[in-house]
Amino acid sequence: MNELTWRKSSFTSPETCVEVAAVPGGVLVRNSNAPEAGTVEFTRAEFGAWLRGCKAGEFDDLAV
Repeated sequence: MNELTWRKSSFTSPETCVEVAAVPGGVLVRNSNAPEAGTVEFTRAEFGAWLRGCKAGEFDDLAV
């Protein structure tokens, strides 16, 4: 795969970090502490739905 630009949230710490990278037609997500473990790929629609849910607090009960 070509060189990707990985981005992470400014809210993360070194111990708790996921990264995202745009690919044609989708978004890859990986654990920045274990990038060799692989990625999960979402369509842009799937990622957008998840992101809107996060912003709306739909997953707050899962956070520490």
